[in-house]
Amino acid sequence: MMAGVAEDEEKWLSAGITGLQQNAFYMHRALDSNNLKDALKYSAQMLSELRTSRLSPHKYYELYMRAFDELRKLEMFFKEETNRGCSIVELYELVQHAGNILPRLYLLCTVGSVYIRSKEAPAKDVLKDLIEMCRGIQHPVRGLFLRSYLSQVSRDKLPDIGSEYEGDADTAMDAVEFVLQNFTEMNKLWVRMQHQGPARDKEKREKERSELRDLVGKNLHVLGQIEGVDLDMYRETVLPRVLEQVVNCKDEIAQYYLMDCVIQVFPDEYHLQTLETLLGACPQLQPSVDIKTVLAGLMERLSNYAASSAEVLPTFFQVEAFAKLNIAIGKVIEAQDDMPIYGAVTLYASLLTFTLHVHPDRLDYVDQILGACVKKLSGKGKLDDSKATKQIVALLSAPLEKYKDIDTALKLSNYPHVMEYLDNGTNKEMSNVIIQSIMKNRTCISTAEKVEALFELIKGLIKDIDENLQDELDEEDFKEEQNSVARLIQMLYTDDTEEMMKIIHTVRKHILTGGPKRLPFTVPPFAFSALKLVRRLQSQNENVSGEEVAATPKDIFQILMQTIEALSSVPAPELALRLYLQCAEAANDCDLEPVAYEFFTQAYILYEEEISDSKAQVTSIHLIIGTLQRMHAFGVENRDTLTHKATGYSSKLLKKPDQCRAVYACSHLFWLDEHNDMKDGERVMLCLKRALRIANAAQQMANATRGSSGSVVLFIEILNKYLYFYEKGVSQITVDLIQSLIELVKQEMSGENTTPEPATDAFFASTLRYIQFQMDKGGVVADKYKPIKI
Repeated sequence: MMAGVAEDEEKWLSAGITGLQQNAFYMHRALDSNNLKDALKYSAQMLSELRTSRLSPHKYYELYMRAFDELRKLEMFFKEETNRGCSIVELYELVQHAGNILPRLYLLCTVGSVYIRSKEAPAKDVLKDLIEMCRGIQHPVRGLFLRSYLSQVSRDKLPDIGSEYEGDADTAMDAVEFVLQNFTEMNKLWVRMQHQGPARDKEKREKERSELRDLVGKNLHVLGQIEGVDLDMYRETVLPRVLEQVVNCKDEIAQYYLMDCVIQVFPDEYHLQTLETLLGACPQLQPSVDIKTVLAGLMERLSNYAASSAEVLPTFFQVEAFAKLNIAIGKVIEAQDDMPIYGAVTLYASLLTFTLHVHPDRLDYVDQILGACVKKLSGKGKLDDSKATKQIVALLSAPLEKYKDIDTALKLSNYPHVMEYLDNGTNKEMSNVIIQSIMKNRTCISTAEKVEALFELIKGLIKDIDENLQDELDEEDFKEEQNSVARLIQMLYTDDTEEMMKIIHTVRKHILTGGPKRLPFTVPPFAFSALKLVRRLQSQNENVSGEEVAATPKDIFQILMQTIEALSSVPAPELALRLYLQCAEAANDCDLEPVAYEFFTQAYILYEEEISDSKAQVTSIHLIIGTLQRMHAFGVENRDTLTHKATGYSSKLLKKPDQCRAVYACSHLFWLDEHNDMKDGERVMLCLKRALRIANAAQQMANATRGSSGSVVLFIEILNKYLYFYEKGVSQITVDLIQSLIELVKQEMSGENTTPEPATDAFFASTLRYIQFQMDKGGVVADKYKPIKI
């Protein structure tokens, strides 16, 4: 059916074009021979093709454009005729004798254009006559194109101020009156198109009408270009007349398009001064009109205007632009009950952007907008509309981008309430946006109250809002989120130690609600932040001894002990052990022996009860030995207990090489250069001998199981420890012991079953070079090394 109609239309269009071209041909012949009578005859017949009602607007436009081109040639002929002495007045009357009204009016408009140009009559009189004559065509499509032609031929001949066709004192008003009348009539015709034809074709007709909208809109463009339209005329005449037509036509397509045209065509300063009138029309529009897009466009233009120059801002304050826009948006939302949430939030987002440009210092305005948004969202629950959530993210992001300071956003009481309406996924995205803003602008959150507000704001990342969603989250995304939170914790800082203590309490309260999956990410930065405060308090206590201090290192260590214990629920014993050792070292720096001992005790318990993996045990024991070596706060008894345990753990490692290395590392626990009371050569020697025995056992085991001796690297490593302590002055280590160990290494390396290892050979060669270097050095050191034979 549709295909048949399309084919028929093509035939009718083809027939129309053929008829038009034939008559145009004869018209050209008449023009060439200066035969005015025949020219008018054939031009009228040519224009009769435009009387058709069979064509759709799109096809009619094709026919019209061909006729338009021919009429331009005819206009040139009329102009030449007047130059040759033909009376334009007589010509104007002569064309009115055409038989059909439509060709007659096209010819009249064409001659009228030449008539105005001749200046034999005032432009306003000719235009008034033409506009009245055009009322004779009431068919929507034919009337629209006729008036479009009138607008086209007259636009450069309006009696505007400064124009060559300028008339008396009210000349601009005459021009405006002509354009407004033409606009009004065209809009009526355009709106009437919806009633042409059966109801089933309504969708098709609406599409056709949308294609013709520019014919009507061009009138507003012409109005915007008239020089004589100043602010007063725009306020008193142009805008009220245009809005009256827009409101009264009660047509969705027309109202939306024309409102958008008004906003785009006229200057921003005019909109600002007539804001009340323009906004007053919005609630009167049809409920189905997409008013949110219209208002958003208006606010975007005004925002850009405000941003263009600081000089225009006083005008915004003077006309109370914010109050008017705010009231108008409220009325529109109230009038359109069925407006989707997405539409309302879009309006509030646009108003917020406007406010941030015009009133960046008025946080109460920003909070007022957010409050209105909360009111609209109340009772809706979590939003599942992706368009609405996207707009809410834009709404919440705008203050962050403008102020570049989360402190400002935290002052907005309604900010967190808006976030509550985001679904869990989007809530996390918004929380990430907030954290990234803090990182990017290096914002320091310096009070416990702000930290509380911030953590409440980003609670979607701090704890599980919905337990069911936890498993659905991608592991990489989760890690990225929690790493962001970890970085945020490091940004929470103030020079006031008492306030910092409150911040630490606040952070701890929130991170402990995060569940076992989050604790490994959040506890370490919290612990290091707390340890920073410990060191600051320690330095303050040294400077102001005797004064009462609100927070003490001991208090913080108690908090840390309880917090690290929470990692047992994960479980993350290796991480907890590292943190216990860090705390023990910090307690040592504060000379808090009982506290340091307790942290070590907890580390040892974790090692014994929780850490069973052999690699993890090796790493842990070396961390324990390294930390214990740096401790100076322990008394003899406590130190002996801890070192004894450490050496015991070392000798119980699964692999012999690991045992050997851990045992010789323990030798450092008994010889500390900076502490004379911690130098025990006997126990150093005991550790090294035990390490040597283990290395021998490892060699024998390798020989028994693989048929070849194992690597001699352990012997070389022990040799290096011998040389280290020999230099440090451990009397129990003699030249003979070193010499025998060198010979042992050489013997093992030259054995039949030994597999050559370049790295081991290089290590031993480097050790011998070091001995030679010390011999060549001269002085006391050289005297010590000279007895050694390499």
